[in-house]
Amino acid sequence: MEPRISVLTLGVDDLEKAVSFYRDGLGLHTEGIVGEEFEHGAVAFFDLQSGLKLALWNREAIAHDAKVTKTANSPTEFTIGHNVSSKEEVDQIMELVEKAGATITLKACNTFWGGYSGYFQDPDGHLWEVVWNPEWEF
Repeated sequence: MEPRISVLTLGVDDLEKAVSFYRDGLGLHTEGIVGEEFEHGAVAFFDLQSGLKLALWNREAIAHDAKVTKTANSPTEFTIGHNVSSKEEVDQIMELVEKAGATITLKACNTFWGGYSGYFQDPDGHLWEVVWNPEWEF
């Protein structure tokens, strides 16, 4: 698996307040909240260095998408997005991580926003999403 970390997602309790902090307080560039038309879809993306984005997403939405339970101390606090160039590569990597001992929380499948992804937890419970996004090139 080649390292292709491109999105760091932080789970937040109040998305608008968090966007204001990162956009207005820290000066990070964003187009604002997108995906509000989808249940559990509202998210804000910020451009970091070339090829790396920070995403802010409601903690409940993270739990829903990854099929894990939100708790006071849970894997929904942070996810690491590993973007790949095809659906087939998502499947290959999901097989690889399962063989390596990861726990699959969501087998790779089509997403509500038009992509394809699956989720796994490493042995310490950190949540990763292996994802193909048709809008991003890798």
